[in-house]
Amino acid sequence: MPGRRRLPAGSRTDLPPLKIIRKILLLQVAYYVCATVLILFTTVVYGAPFSLDLVFGWDKLRGDTTVGWMLGLVWMLNCFISVIFLLLFVSRSKLVPDFALTIHFLHLVATILYTRSLPANLLWWALQFASAAMMTFLGMWACQHRELKPISFGGIGGGSSTAERSSQAGDPQEESSFGRGRGRERSIQEYEMDQMKANGEHPV
Repeated sequence: MPGRRRLPAGSRTDLPPLKIIRKILLLQVAYYVCATVLILFTTVVYGAPFSLDLVFGWDKLRGDTTVGWMLGLVWMLNCFISVIFLLLFVSRSKLVPDFALTIHFLHLVATILYTRSLPANLLWWALQFASAAMMTFLGMWACQHRELKPISFGGIGGGSSTAERSSQAGDPQEESSFGRGRGRERSIQEYEMDQMKANGEHPV
């Protein structure tokens, strides 16, 4: 009976499917909650009524109206804030493109299901591509920046070595031994001079 094939170490617990699904759901919920809050705040300030069409619809996102440009700016701001969610939930730079594209793909599916039509506005598509690219770029940069930070182990390798610290601060043991060496050398010279004086010789 052939033996079971052993999987590489860490392959079973690297990213299990349930963990991936949970992260996708958390990112999608955070994406929509943040967008809803931003759109709601903007509509209150602007004095326009709020509706789910502003979140899941595509016909309001137009380039010939103020509301359309306002929505475009809000969605781009939501893209920048979502980078923080990627940094918290993903934290690995090589996985950021997959999660960022998944967020926008699920948003496309939600928009199609809500409006029962495929988005036909070029500005909506351009915004999605720009948002996905910006989220991917900034997310990878943020995760790589955190991955490249030095890890401190509580003094192990974090500071200078004992020899360097003793040489910089001046080790009292070394100073005392150095002083004793100089004193010993000076006593030998005095002893030689005393012998020369006793023999009647003059030191050169």
